Amino acid sequence: MAPIRTPPGRAGRQHLLHRLAVAARGADLLEKKLRVLRTEHQRLVQAEEACAAAWRERLGEAETWLSRGLVLSGEHALYVAAAGLAPADVTVRWTASMGVRRPSGISCTVPARPTSAATPGNTALVHAEAAYRLAVRAAADHACARAAARIVGAEVASTSRRVRALRRHWIPRLQEALAHVDLALEQSEHEDSVRRRWAVQVLKGMERPTERDGPSEDRSARRSTPRASSGA
Repeated sequence: MAPIRTPPGRAGRQHLLHRLAVAARGADLLEKKLRVLRTEHQRLVQAEEACAAAWRERLGEAETWLSRGLVLSGEHALYVAAAGLAPADVTVRWTASMGVRRPSGISCTVPARPTSAATPGNTALVHAEAAYRLAVRAAADHACARAAARIVGAEVASTSRRVRALRRHWIPRLQEALAHVDLALEQSEHEDSVRRRWAVQVLKGMERPTERDGPSEDRSARRSTPRASSGA
């Protein structure tokens, strides 16, 4: 793994502290988002299960009536009854929460039987048509709930991976890099202190001979002065 690049000296330390604070703040925000998403995902999964149960129930009723109608009039009556019917129209509504865009509901319209279409051949097919209308709406509700649960579930997994990457990898790397920088700065400051003490000792050593030479010259000058006056 490549080392983290930082500016030299104390600027590098401040740089790492800033990045560490940003990473910690980001991890905290992602964990809050994850808690909200998990709650929402659990609610959507329960809604999906309820919609699936309703869809299976409506579909079972429709298939039961269809089987009875086929027994009474055969498949030809089904084809005649289905001729001229328009397909259902489904409109999906969308919403966004915690940065996740997902389906929030549907509007399902099943066109009524046109007057020009043939009437079903028996009562069972009439009941089957009405039951399938309900089954289509239930299927649309189930598809919407399932898509929403899958989208939020995928976001939960993605956010969990990001939190783990920050907590287990990126933040420890920044902390390790910061510890190395602190150690290097401490060693540098210690070396600077040793050099300063050595420089002070060297300067003191250079000043001491100068102080000894000064008084000796004064004494020699005082000795020579009387001799000069006596000679005159």
